[in-house]
Amino acid sequence: MGKVLIFNSHPEEREFLFKFSQQIGPVYVSPSLEKSLSLLNSMSFSLILVDAELADDPALRANLLASPCLILTGRSEDKLKEAIRRWPLDRFVDYILISGKPADLTRCQRILMTAQEYARLKSDVESLANSKESAEDKLRKASAAIKEISNTLSGSLVKELEKRIALKAQYIRFQKLKQNFENTLRKLYAANDVHNLLDIVYDIKELVRAGGISLYIREENETLGKYLKPLVWDDTFPSHADFTKHVALFQAPDFASFVIRTGQELNISDVAQDERFSSRYRNHLRVPLQNILCSPIKDDEEVIGLLEVYNKSENEKVLKSGFNPEDQQILRGLSEHISLAITKLNLIQYDALTGLLRPDPFFEKVIQKIESQRKRRQETDCWAMVMGDVDWFKNYNDRNGHEAGNRLLRELAGVLKSAIREEDILCRYGGEEFLFSLTGVKNIEEATLLTERIRKNVEDHYFEFEEFQPRQNLTMSFGVTLFPPQNMEDGEIMTKAALKKIANEADIALAEAKEKRLSALKYNESMITKNKVCAFVRDKSAVMSKTTLLEGAEEKAFQEKRMFDRHFTSTLCIYRENGSHCVANTIDLSLSGAKISSKMQFPLATILDIFLILGNRANTLKGEVMYSKKASPNSAYFYTGLKFRDLSEEDKQLLQSYLLSLEKRDVAPN
Repeated sequence: MGKVLIFNSHPEEREFLFKFSQQIGPVYVSPSLEKSLSLLNSMSFSLILVDAELADDPALRANLLASPCLILTGRSEDKLKEAIRRWPLDRFVDYILISGKPADLTRCQRILMTAQEYARLKSDVESLANSKESAEDKLRKASAAIKEISNTLSGSLVKELEKRIALKAQYIRFQKLKQNFENTLRKLYAANDVHNLLDIVYDIKELVRAGGISLYIREENETLGKYLKPLVWDDTFPSHADFTKHVALFQAPDFASFVIRTGQELNISDVAQDERFSSRYRNHLRVPLQNILCSPIKDDEEVIGLLEVYNKSENEKVLKSGFNPEDQQILRGLSEHISLAITKLNLIQYDALTGLLRPDPFFEKVIQKIESQRKRRQETDCWAMVMGDVDWFKNYNDRNGHEAGNRLLRELAGVLKSAIREEDILCRYGGEEFLFSLTGVKNIEEATLLTERIRKNVEDHYFEFEEFQPRQNLTMSFGVTLFPPQNMEDGEIMTKAALKKIANEADIALAEAKEKRLSALKYNESMITKNKVCAFVRDKSAVMSKTTLLEGAEEKAFQEKRMFDRHFTSTLCIYRENGSHCVANTIDLSLSGAKISSKMQFPLATILDIFLILGNRANTLKGEVMYSKKASPNSAYFYTGLKFRDLSEEDKQLLQSYLLSLEKRDVAPN
């Protein structure tokens, strides 16, 4: 076990760090720069924990760079992240946030464990390098001796030399394997998103010289119960339609199912007669399965996933002997590191392909938000559930391949995230379906209008190969429904089952938007439009009906023409009417005008004195009514278009600054 040095001038922080570090190895504590330099000059340390504010001292920095692992400590996470950027990228540098929060204590333990493992690996690599130099020197001497007696060698000596050459080749392969293993570990530690992690899977396949590789994660739902979902199946990212062929149910007679149930490794050189050789492996692998190696992925003692490789190969031929103990050890070690990466990226909560929430965590977050607002008595508005589906996605996949379809879904997830508001919640519901929760909408018309904004963002974005779609564009259709938490009985708690019923209503409206009735009747494709937003409405007699709530061409003609881009933002707009102040909400805003939603209709050409809330400021403006009409025939709300009048230079600058802040927010990374 390597030595640990703690350099910190705060007694309570030294005590905190000593408590966690003493499990790693001998710990030396220093409160001053002089003592730290003395310790560093007299002995070597595998791990150094230093206060971030002291680490930049020039006399100390050179010594710190000589250590395998450096961890900066402090009480400000922002300052720690900034301090890390000042250190070379090729060094192991991380940080520990000193606080009393359980999450930070857990992170502290994980960082120290990772640093300990990294220091050990680096020490092993250095030892191998030294032994390599020694071995090469011996080989040179042996080669010289061989040349001297080359004319008198007997057959037995030739065989001995051949053995030595084989050992040398084996040694070189071992060195290369160690180097590749270390490179793979570096990539694992650097993986900052799901795609980086899944790309590393192919490196693992090359390390053990396998013909194919799969990575699973544990899941559970009401239909299948507990099962393993493949994030990678036989070197490919499976589409949603393929999941049913590749999932492994916990109780099934199956290699992967056995490993997930027992938590044991599995190494079989001949699978032909094994009763766990299920149809998944018989019928759906690219190359017939001959041997298999499986390793569980564990979080503490719980099995959360599985890594499996197929068909040990050499010189493009499958070896009948299968995977050896060395391969088993490599896969076991990498499975442990993949577990840390899965925990870091939170794949239990997020979809591996798109990085969006998975359905169950999505419903949990919606329930938490509803309950939080209920406790704070913020229940004056409704919520909306929106189901979106890519139009003609099968056509896209069939023409361009599943990998292109996966790239499309990843890109689409980014477009959808940028289109929703900060308070809204989004998940990948399955395949090419996405589910939204829109917060604080007043009525079905406003919810539909917000969804129309999302639809338009998708329609206006360019996606690869979209020109080959039926409408020469990649679009989505959406179904919308409301669920008002304030109408729930006192004490009643929103449940996942109730939310799934509401999601089903949105799905019914989505079917209307995609004109599935016409598809079922086998209408000509040219007659099916899709790319619409439809709503599921509960009428007063509690009879459920569906209606489309989009503006038609006739309504669009009434809207004013604006010289500047519209920004879809909902902010308060206060106007004076008959000596009193009334409140409305903007639907969109530009440098020349705004569209508002209000409970009254305004005469054309009326000049309104308005207070527009932009960020944390209220700005006094004048707006001329260009049109004012009902949001829909049965709605109690009116949409009014205002054109700003007599804007001062200060007003224009304030508007421009606010709209610019909206643009920056929309393009900010998630």
